[in-house]
Amino acid sequence: MFVPSFYRPPDNTWMTEIVVNNPLALLSSNGPLGEVPFATHLAAIPEAFATESADLSGSVLLCHLNRMNPHWAALEDGNAALLTFNGPHGYVTPTVYAYTPAAPTWNFTSIHMRGTIEKIDSGEETLDVLMATVRAYEARFGSDWDMTESIGYFRQILPGVGAFRLHVTGAEGMFKLSQEQSSEVRDRVQCSFSSRPSTQHRALADLMKRLA
Repeated sequence: MFVPSFYRPPDNTWMTEIVVNNPLALLSSNGPLGEVPFATHLAAIPEAFATESADLSGSVLLCHLNRMNPHWAALEDGNAALLTFNGPHGYVTPTVYAYTPAAPTWNFTSIHMRGTIEKIDSGEETLDVLMATVRAYEARFGSDWDMTESIGYFRQILPGVGAFRLHVTGAEGMFKLSQEQSSEVRDRVQCSFSSRPSTQHRALADLMKRLA
């Protein structure tokens, strides 16, 4: 991903925050020679973040997808893959700039994590991935649902679940938040987002405020 220097995050905690808060990722990897790459939306949660590394290399993410998906059959241990996480984003209308000529744009946040695949063969370890995913989602987005009575059901669906680890070899973060504008214009853009009803727009405004 091409990231101009002024759109790079201050440190890697900005990237980990987007990944944790936006765990629906797009997995991309090569298809057969001469064919288009595979792309699958899936759940991705951190097993470990290597926060001592500026590009998060050494981190490990847990993922799973349907074994009926041809993408699963195409994955092999050691394959290169990319996980893309999209954070808050929103359209910027030139009316907030208060100057002309001007052009509209789109402010957004995105994290690209490159890595290698490690497929999980063990049924019990696959179950652990499912349970870890539930715990992560319920803690951040749910209502502390108790999965205890559903573990038996989890075991029933295990044959259809393909779990794997992505061993991160590098990551880039793109935080396009009007940094190329003057502080006055950025303030107007931030206020525009913060006044909108969408929680995504307000989250974008919060990121802009923190970056100022």
